[in-house]
Amino acid sequence: MKLNDTATLISAKPIPPGFFGRWWALLGVTVFSFTVPFTRIAVEDGSMSPLFVGAGRAVAAALLAGGALFITRQKAPRGRQWIQVGVVAGGAVAGFPLLTSFALTAVPASHGAVVIAALPAATAVAAVLRTGERPVRSFWLAAGAGTLAALCFALFQGGGFGTLHGSDLLLFAAVIVCAVGYAEGGILSRSLGSWQTISWALVLASPLMAVLTGLAVAQQPPAGTAAQWGAFAYLSAASMFLGFIAWYRGLSIGPMAQVSQVQLAQPVMTICWAAVILQESIGWQTVLGGVTVVGCALLAVRARNTNVPLPARVGAGSAPPAADRTPSPG
Repeated sequence: MKLNDTATLISAKPIPPGFFGRWWALLGVTVFSFTVPFTRIAVEDGSMSPLFVGAGRAVAAALLAGGALFITRQKAPRGRQWIQVGVVAGGAVAGFPLLTSFALTAVPASHGAVVIAALPAATAVAAVLRTGERPVRSFWLAAGAGTLAALCFALFQGGGFGTLHGSDLLLFAAVIVCAVGYAEGGILSRSLGSWQTISWALVLASPLMAVLTGLAVAQQPPAGTAAQWGAFAYLSAASMFLGFIAWYRGLSIGPMAQVSQVQLAQPVMTICWAAVILQESIGWQTVLGGVTVVGCALLAVRARNTNVPLPARVGAGSAPPAADRTPSPG
């Protein structure tokens, strides 16, 4: 018997670029999908002011983040990283929660899903402008179709805009600032770490958010029900902290413009939770719209990015592309 007769040829199939990034992002999106319904619960009857809900949850999350940073003895950001942390804090920690909290006092959760529908495309644009990523044409076609489908789906469920109201302006402003925060956070996560990025952003924003929380309590002491306080607790721990850990991890692995399109599925999940939690009606239109949005999202995330080498060019023992590398947290 020859030595070669007993040898087994093992062929390792390379992992497609963005595979792990998409799964981390999907975990974050699932956590985020409860944000709009729970925000609606928290501010619904006026027992909790939108300023308290928007700022207070950031303060509570900052306590968790600060404790995690202290226990694990994380090094503070340096130099330009503080500017990036500030962008994340302004968009994801302060801007989005405050703007949506005020908007959802006047619109139902299903109407608020318009924010989630427009956010992936806005994040992709922000990522392209910030990182120089250049997705291929098929990506833009799928992303555009998915965004249009998600917008039509959310608008139909919410009854349409009719005319542009103040709440709608707040929602669109939330999309813009959050997209910038998402893109910058995804970039910073590559050097600082995913959970460290949102943690430092929460800590940096905590003095301002604490002042706003104090003003909100002074103007209107919160007196919510058990359900409202439970929703507030979820918004603080999950939406503002744990969800961002998974989301920024996915964006940091990248390619960012593709991974961000996983969020196209969020309006579907959001309206499903709104139907279950808030007893909003749901019918065949919801099922059809959901299938369309998720299908377009899958096409978008599978589209190749011109800056990422094809899997066939990456050997089993080769290092992953630069865009897919991410440091281990800590």
